[in-house]
Formats: sequence, C-alpha cells, structure tokens
Amino acid sequence: MKKIIKAFFIFHFSFFIINAAHAATLINDTEIENVLTELITPLADAANIPHGRLKVYIVNDDEFNAFVRGGEDVFVYTGLLTRIKSPDALQAVIAHEMGHMLGGHMVQMSARMESETMRALLIQALGIGLMVAGGNPSLGAGVLAGSSGIAQQSMLSFSRDEERIADNMGVDLMVRAGLDPRGFIEVFEQMNEQMGAAESRINPNRINHPLTSERLKNIKEKIKEAQTKFPSCGGVPAGRGGLKCMQYGKDHPVAQNGADTPPQEGNLDHAYAMVRAKLVGYLDTAARVRDLYPTADKSDSAIYARAIANMQAGNLGAAKTGTLTLISRRPSDPYFYELLGDIEYQFGHYDDSVTAYEKSLKLIPGTAPQIQTALALVLTERNKPGDRDNAIELCKRALLADPAPLTYWVMARAYDADPRGDWAMAEYYNMSGNKQKTREYAKRAQQNLKKNTPEYLKSGDLLR
Repeated sequence: MKKIIKAFFIFHFSFFIINAAHAATLINDTEIENVLTELITPLADAANIPHGRLKVYIVNDDEFNAFVRGGEDVFVYTGLLTRIKSPDALQAVIAHEMGHMLGGHMVQMSARMESETMRALLIQALGIGLMVAGGNPSLGAGVLAGSSGIAQQSMLSFSRDEERIADNMGVDLMVRAGLDPRGFIEVFEQMNEQMGAAESRINPNRINHPLTSERLKNIKEKIKEAQTKFPSCGGVPAGRGGLKCMQYGKDHPVAQNGADTPPQEGNLDHAYAMVRAKLVGYLDTAARVRDLYPTADKSDSAIYARAIANMQAGNLGAAKTGTLTLISRRPSDPYFYELLGDIEYQFGHYDDSVTAYEKSLKLIPGTAPQIQTALALVLTERNKPGDRDNAIELCKRALLADPAPLTYWVMARAYDADPRGDWAMAEYYNMSGNKQKTREYAKRAQQNLKKNTPEYLKSGDLLR
C-alpha cells in the first residue's frame, strides 16, 4: 500500500494538481504562486485592487494564454510561462488582460453579442418575411444566408478594437505601476517571430485580433507617448510596485536609493527564471529539458530543472546531488529544501524528508499550504507518536489558507479510524466534483459523529 501511495504522490508533492469537474486543470505550487503574485501585485495596486484580493491561478495547459476574471482572479497558462522569457514581458501580458477588465470589455462584449444576435434575428425575420410575402423562397434566401455573416464581421471588428484598447490601457497601467512597458515590445516581437509568416497570408478582417505587426507598431508609438508624458523618470512615473523608477532607456532598473543595480540572485529576474525551470522540469520531456538546460549550463535554473527532471524519472541520486548543490549556493532558499523533502520521501527517508520540509516552512515568507500538506503526508507515513496529530494541525492551517482536495485527502489519512476522517473524505469528494461519494461519506460521518460537532454540522451542509 505504501508503494502505491508513494507512486501516486511522486508528482503531487510540490506540484499539486487539482482536476475539478468540468474545469481546467490547475496547478498549486507555493513558489510559482508567490513569484507570480509578486510580479502582478504592482499592476493590481495601479488598478486600485485592494491588497489581498488578487489570486493567481496556474492553468496546466501548453497554450500561450492568460486571462483575468473579475479583476481579482488572474489565470496564467503554463504554456505562456515556459515561453515568455522575462518578467517584464509576463507583466505586459497580464497588463493587457487587466486592460480588458478596466475597460469593461467583457460586459461590453456580452452586450454587443446580445445586440448582434438580435440584429441577426431581425435580418432573418426580414428574409423569412420576403419568402412568405412573395411566395418565392429565392427572394429571401440571400438575406437569410448573409445574416450570420454580418453579425460575425461586426463582432470580429468589435473584438479587434477592444484588443487595441487593451494594449494601450496595459501600457498606461504598467507606467502607473512603475514597471517597464517595453515588455510589450518583447512579447509582440516574440509573437511576430512565431506567427508573422502565417499572418501575412491572413485576411486581417477575418480574425478577432489585430495583426501582430500592427500591434507592435502601435505599442512602440504608445511607449514613445508615455516617455513624453514622464520624461523625468525615463518615461515612467513613481509607482506603488516597490521600485521608485524603472528607466526603460537602460537595461536594468533604478534601485530604491537611486543607484543603478545590475541583475543579481534574489531579484525577480532570477526568481522568474527558477519558476520557468521548475515548470519545464516537471512538465516537459527529458529530451526537452536537456535541450533547454544542457549539462554544460551551471546556472541555478539549469541545475533546478535537471534535478526535478531526474526526480521525475526516478534518478533520485542525481536529483539529490543537484538539489544539495543548489542548497550549498543559496542555503536560505526555502524551495530547494522543499525539493529535497520530495526526494527524501521517495527514497523512503521519512526523517530526512520531515527535516527538509520543516526547514522549508521556517524559511518561506507567508503561508505555504502545499508544503504543509506535503509535510502532513510524510508524517502520516512515518507515523511516530504525535505525527498524526501534527499532520492534522498542518492540514487545518493549510485549509484556512487555501482549501484543496488533496489536503482533505491527507487529513482523512491522518484521522485514520476517527469518524472525522469520513467527513474529510466527503469534503475531498465534494471539491473533486463526485456528488455520489460526497453523500456516501457525509452520511457515514453523521452516523458516527457526535451531534452538533463542527464536522457533524459540516457533513450536514454537504448533504444539503
């Protein structure tokens, strides 16, 4: 049984995946979420989104995509993260999506679709009327056939306009945040390299985005305009994003004390490089990892990607060697200890795994529900006196920060024969979208729990 559980959790430790019913697959990872939140928070501040309201979701999909829902939920696809090479460019993509939100484009799109649908129906009604009135179907056929095409062209034109507006609003948002808007140029140049040849054969009136070459030209003009507005700071005003100024006439930011600071370990460029390496190590093939991070590359990000890929492949010795190298370089990085905890668990070294996870949690800023859940699982496996109680407390803290089905599953294991374990399994199945199992475990919990206890009442809520 332990071998089965260990195999099941090889991927799930630092990289928990939620597969909600009828929804995209989401990745939960403390390191990635913290880095993305740090990158996006200046934009949220500039958009006047209250602190603590922003939530980042990582979508496990190779598509080059991101979107913002409600202004507070930011969805970033792994395909975007592994392709976008700098934090400035990622911020530009998010700023564009927030431009849609600030412009109210989703609401306008819905209203426009409703209007165009009604317009199409009226045109169709006219066509049907001609058929009936004239007694000749051919009289109305042309009108009827063209109605949907007219609505489609109107919607495509509307969408292209909204994309242009979102680009411009995104630049303004980055400027207000004190960030480098040249990230837009980097994104569009990268897109142009990938799609320029194909776009040259496309009718620009038949797509819902402006051509990338057009967007690149427009964005360069918009950035020049921003430079004229704020010449005292290289075109960027003092923002609330942590930096006093980002002089995008230079290659690196201006520090808070006004002195130039070259890129270094510990800054967001380095953190973002580690995020990309982590995703590649977990999600890409071994051949892809070797191409992107060859053995000759001795950077932190390359060693990180190779260590993760080795762990995924079961080459635990090489994975541990790479991880210990990273720890020797940067002993205060909590995520290297997290990875070490994963590796030691797979070795079956539960004491060493617990030590590594506990070290990670001591070093990590803020909450780390995924690492707390991983530590709780190892404690249930080790099962020394007090381990199960500690695991339950860790799960409770993790659930307060970020309710996740895997945490309920681990909590149920920690409760073991305690009927509260049935309630935890009911919560697990509820979050996983399995209604039948939810009711089964909730009923079982209510049969064995004392009435009016929190778990009894919560089980009743699930049954209702």
